[in-house]
Amino acid sequence: MVGLMPAPAPDQPLLRISGVNKFFGPFQALDDVNLEVATGEVVVVIGASGSGKSTLCRCINRLETLSSGTIAIDGEPLPAEGKALARLRAQVGMVFQSFNLFGHLNVLDNITLGPRKVLGLSRAEAEQRARELLQRVGVANKEGSHPGELSGGQQQRVAIARALAMQPKLMLFDEPTSALDPEMISEVLDVMVELARDGMTMVVVTHEMGFARQAADRVVFMDAGSVVEIDTPDNFFARPKSERAADFLSKILSH
Repeated sequence: MVGLMPAPAPDQPLLRISGVNKFFGPFQALDDVNLEVATGEVVVVIGASGSGKSTLCRCINRLETLSSGTIAIDGEPLPAEGKALARLRAQVGMVFQSFNLFGHLNVLDNITLGPRKVLGLSRAEAEQRARELLQRVGVANKEGSHPGELSGGQQQRVAIARALAMQPKLMLFDEPTSALDPEMISEVLDVMVELARDGMTMVVVTHEMGFARQAADRVVFMDAGSVVEIDTPDNFFARPKSERAADFLSKILSH
């Protein structure tokens, strides 16, 4: 008699956030947040200012410590500190509102520093990867420039290339266009849309509803530190389930 094959284990989410709470003194910034993100999925987190979106993003790679709950990357809980945290954090790229580039280094050195120091790549390997990424984000002609010589949109695209140079499993974007002039927003969003199409796992905190409609697999709506609603972009924008989400959308989509 042929034995039955064991059932395959269900696919493990790349990112699992379980029961996460975050307090700043008496203020509760995150309230029992639960979220799973599959490999290759693009999740866009939206909500009013102060709803906990950026705090959640910063908790995912431990820029903020958790008050309680757990966050796991590829099944491995985020350590609290030390070398184990640095190793796991290297797998999570992050792009901030402000570009956070090193002003004293040129573009090429900004991108190669992490791969050389953390991943142990040779200068030649790191520079080859950096040039490929600069080409990909559309600023290949700026490798010798310093950040102060670039526009905001160019700086943000360099920041994306720098994060990608670490070969992350997951990319976090914390309102990456909020510091940009309107004409520069689309050049950064275009790069992000291409990343999404290429299968990069992304969690994006943004006010750009057009990006959410175009690139998200799921939209997460937060209010007062809680996840209120999770749905596909089509469903969320056309048929929000909660009164709070409907109110939020009526305000932002009427302008």
